[in-house]
Amino acid sequence: MKMYTVHLRRHGLDPDRDVVLVKEGFSWPAFFLTFVWALWHRLWLAAVLIIAANIIVSFCIHFLRPDPLTQAVVALGVAAIVGYLANDYRQEKLAEQGFAFDGVVSGLNKDHALRRYLDMEPALAADFKP
Repeated sequence: MKMYTVHLRRHGLDPDRDVVLVKEGFSWPAFFLTFVWALWHRLWLAAVLIIAANIIVSFCIHFLRPDPLTQAVVALGVAAIVGYLANDYRQEKLAEQGFAFDGVVSGLNKDHALRRYLDMEPALAADFKP
């Protein structure tokens, strides 16, 4: 099962916009797509920092001319750092947008986790309209 953090914006609950589940742990899409992932999630500052890090790494590789294995390790290292920090960036952005952390829930996927969360919060589930 996967773990998700639940973030709520409690004014007029709309399940598509006011309840967000963010997966805990490593983000494979962020690892493979780095700054594209950040742009997709509207993390503008993170996207700029990722691009800047990639440019700096590229310049260092160009001028230092390490062997190909070192180049690959450095490039994968930058992508791994992005993958590990990606969901934390999303949680910080949600906090800035007025979402409050409301707990942790587990589930097979995001929909299953949301269903389990709403089962634990019947008052909140009543605000949802099918």
